[in-house]
Amino acid sequence: KIIRKSYLSVKIMDKVGVIGAGSLGTALAQTIAQNVDEVCLQLRRENLAKAINETRFNTEYYPNTRLLDNITATTDLNDLKDCKVIFLSIPSSAFRTTLEKLKDVVSDDAILVTTAKGIEYPSLKTMGNLVEEYFDDQYVALSGPNFASEIVLNQPTVSNIASKNRKNAETVKRVLSTDQYKVKIIDDVIGLEICGVIKNINAIANGICEGMNVNENARYGVLTKGFDDTIKIIKSVGGMESTAGEYCGFGDLVLTSTSFESRNHTLGMLYGQRLIVDEKASGVVFEGKNSIMAIKDICDNNNIKSVIVNFVFDVIVNQIPPKIAFRDLWENIE
Repeated sequence: KIIRKSYLSVKIMDKVGVIGAGSLGTALAQTIAQNVDEVCLQLRRENLAKAINETRFNTEYYPNTRLLDNITATTDLNDLKDCKVIFLSIPSSAFRTTLEKLKDVVSDDAILVTTAKGIEYPSLKTMGNLVEEYFDDQYVALSGPNFASEIVLNQPTVSNIASKNRKNAETVKRVLSTDQYKVKIIDDVIGLEICGVIKNINAIANGICEGMNVNENARYGVLTKGFDDTIKIIKSVGGMESTAGEYCGFGDLVLTSTSFESRNHTLGMLYGQRLIVDEKASGVVFEGKNSIMAIKDICDNNNIKSVIVNFVFDVIVNQIPPKIAFRDLWENIE
């Protein structure tokens, strides 16, 4: 087994897989590689896989960060056959097709970990629900205030994970945990997953307000109302109110709603400034619209009136001018 001074002295397991070599997938691979013998990083493009293996750099996302030597890039899903844990770090739009291909590859005892913060529309299924269609309900879900650009640099980070199988959650915690990466297990899978969707809507809402130059008193009022609505929505789908106060809830909501590194916050700012966004070229718009429409349906189905969800839905989906939509929001914010 490979032992390096910069790694832990005892490896947790032989091989872990990560599907998706985007920003988060690559960052998680870098973290996990400190704890296991080998990380198999599966991606679609042969030229990028070859570049990672030859140069140790993912030049498309982290051109200045050298990846650890025990990370091996591949385009072949079959290379994941003997992985004990497999992280799914792909966009929600690619989840179903990936699971379809993966079902004939994964061993029966492998633990699947979903990191995607999205929801399928119009089915309203979380990524975990999709895993259940092809495998079982023993998966682990991961979420938190986690910018990948900081994780890859081994900067202090904390996440929540949840699973119906406590043993699986504990295994994933051991795989991920380092001196800098902290992991807390909670017992609310659906709450954790829904938090990851709602926080994007709150980020867009606050981005719209900032793009419109709405004053700070009002913006933080909107942020507070968004948190309150998050609690109502989580409870309506069977989640726990306490989850809203976890890292995956309050922490992620505040991070993505206030940071300029947040893609959804930036998307909201563009709409708030009434700038034209190329929807076909932007995966963020596609993911964001799906999330908005899905959460709007969940609210309508459960008789929840969320002024924040309605505000974002009006601006992004109905394309109502932001100032008009904000006027309606402010009239109903109490």
